[in-house]
Amino acid sequence: MSSDLPAAIDALLPQTQCGLCGHPGCRPYAEAVAAGAAHNRCLPGGESGIARLASLLQRPCLPLAGSEPPAQLACIDESRCIGCTLCIQACPVDAIVGAAKQMHTIIAAECNGCALCLPPCPVECIDLIPLGGPASSQYSPARAQHYSARYQARQNRLARNKAEKAARLATVSQTSASAADETAAKLAKQAAIAAALARAQAQRAAAQPRNTAPQSPEQAAEIAAIDARRRQSRPS
Repeated sequence: MSSDLPAAIDALLPQTQCGLCGHPGCRPYAEAVAAGAAHNRCLPGGESGIARLASLLQRPCLPLAGSEPPAQLACIDESRCIGCTLCIQACPVDAIVGAAKQMHTIIAAECNGCALCLPPCPVECIDLIPLGGPASSQYSPARAQHYSARYQARQNRLARNKAEKAARLATVSQTSASAADETAAKLAKQAAIAAALARAQAQRAAAQPRNTAPQSPEQAAEIAAIDARRRQSRPS
């Protein structure tokens, strides 16, 4: 298989990233077709899409493996939108704008009609507005290239956000580890100081006179006699 074949097939697909072909996007389907999978499973591409692929692949035209969806645009009923952001996360071309707990809206000029925003919406506030005609009637190489560029930009953004989050978590983990090391060093220092103080106290206790028992009357009398003799022997 030529390394350029998946890219050539991908360039002929409508780039809706809808998943109706059974693959998670247009490029994965293009790679599957290049490897020998049926080239009639892109429903938004319709019969004309099959013809384009058949010509490129030198394969016979096959009947479309399903019903071609109509040309359509998604529209949010903003009065019912709760700002959950689930549709924003689902849109493959970043055609939905909004923020958490804020009203969302769809940029009509960027919507490719993939309908991926409908299933995750918990309040069913998104409708599909028919444009007239089948989905394949909206195809043009320039439009497909535009959708592909927006999809790739989104993928790059998500990858960048993921990398930045991982870097932040690594920094937090490193900071926590450094703080733990500092605490351990401080505790070790305190323990060393306490041990040194204990040794000093033990040494002082060992240096004190050991004969601390009370004097007996005989010892006191003997000491007094010695002291008296010393005083008498001193010259006056």
